[in-house]
Amino acid sequence: MRPAPLCCTVALAFAASTLHAQAAECGAYSGDSQRVCTAAVDATRSVHPLLGAIVSGGNPVLGTGSPLGGPGHFSVTARVNAIEVVLPRLSYDGSSAIVPRGQKVFAPAPQIEAAVGVYGGLPSGLLAVDLLGSAQLLPAGVFDDLRVDEDARRIGDVALGLGFGARVGILNETGPLPGLSLSVMRRDLPALTYGDVAADEFQYAIDLRATNVRLVASKQVAFLALAGGLGWDKYTGDGVIRVAERRPPSVSPPDVPFELSTSRASAFLNAGFSLAVVRLVAEVGYLGGKDQELTTEFEDIDTTEGKFFGGLGLRVGF
Repeated sequence: MRPAPLCCTVALAFAASTLHAQAAECGAYSGDSQRVCTAAVDATRSVHPLLGAIVSGGNPVLGTGSPLGGPGHFSVTARVNAIEVVLPRLSYDGSSAIVPRGQKVFAPAPQIEAAVGVYGGLPSGLLAVDLLGSAQLLPAGVFDDLRVDEDARRIGDVALGLGFGARVGILNETGPLPGLSLSVMRRDLPALTYGDVAADEFQYAIDLRATNVRLVASKQVAFLALAGGLGWDKYTGDGVIRVAERRPPSVSPPDVPFELSTSRASAFLNAGFSLAVVRLVAEVGYLGGKDQELTTEFEDIDTTEGKFFGGLGLRVGF
């Protein structure tokens, strides 16, 4: 038997690898429907860390990195985080190589956050402990085709996420020295669904579990509250894809479940005004990009590029 020409071997290998990449999670579909399914899986992976960033934000206690000072000290913050989110066009039918851009929105997420001092630590602030908690609200109405799952934790059309964690003091703000602390939080968000196969070519549902690690330094200069820090996040969750493949009315399109997992590094700055027990603080941050090895080419979506995020909050503390 004569060996196949080199060009044919390379072409066959490329086709096989492409088919394998598509079939890994979308084997229930074929042809254009399989390409739509693959695009939906990749779109879900691209938006998942942005959902994590909007829920996690930067500083878990806006405007400060100093420990609270032990029992009897607490703070409550009402804030809004926001980040730009680009979603694929739901009418994509798999016939083109590039998935067109759909909605592009600077999406907001209101939150209530609380911190309670439980241990004052050493006089320097070392080993002081604060307990942290949060309630995240993600309005489904921000996007035209986004909805909260019926059995998800919700308030009307708003998804309700919860968070908890702790902050450990490293240094109290003293003289020229800044306050310094390290925190770890665990947050979640219930399942959201984008699209509807009754009218669109595909739909996907995702939930979120986020682990946030933050190192924060802060300094009070007269009425000016300054803080900045570095973060690392781990985002995990579950996704479910469904494609509007044309089948008999009695046959539903198969669901494609898969797991989501990625991580991101971030940096952020806080600046605001402090008047007695009240602080009005703005935050700006940058979420690093990461190559997620997507097999789909999207218009205006590139996971290797970082994203700026912002926030504004009012904190009351004693």
